Amino acid sequence: MNNSTKFEDSKVNTKIILAGLWTSVTLCYLYGDYFELYTPGKARGLVEGTNLLDSPLKLLLASVVLAIPAVMVFISLIAKPVVNRMLNIILGTFFTLIMLFIGITSFSDWYLFYTFLAIVECVITILIVKYAWSWKKV
Repeated sequence: MNNSTKFEDSKVNTKIILAGLWTSVTLCYLYGDYFELYTPGKARGLVEGTNLLDSPLKLLLASVVLAIPAVMVFISLIAKPVVNRMLNIILGTFFTLIMLFIGITSFSDWYLFYTFLAIVECVITILIVKYAWSWKKV
C-alpha cells in the first residue's frame, strides 16, 4: 500500500461521540415533526387548535421533553465522566423507550416516515447507551 492511500485514524473522545449522537437524534426528531406537517389534516388541526398539542401545558411539556436531547449535546461535552455516563444511560434508555412506543403506534401508510425515523432514533439512542455504558475507566 502506498502513502497516498493511508489516512490517519484518530481516536475520537467518548464525549464527542455522545454529543454527535445527541445532535443526530435531535435532528431526526425535528425532521419527523416537520414532515408530519405534510400529513392529511395536520395543517387544519394546527389552524383549528385540534391537534395533539392543543393546550399551553401540553406545549410546555413537549418543549421540555424535546429540549433534553438538544441540551444533552452540550452536557455530553462538559459534564464530568461519572455524571455524563449516568445521564447518557438514563436519558438514552428513556428516549429509546419513547421512540419504540411512537414507532409501534404510528404504523400506517402516511406515517411510514415516522416509523422509519423512530427506528433510526432507536438505533442512535441505543448507541448512546452503548457508548456511555462502555466508557473506559482510567
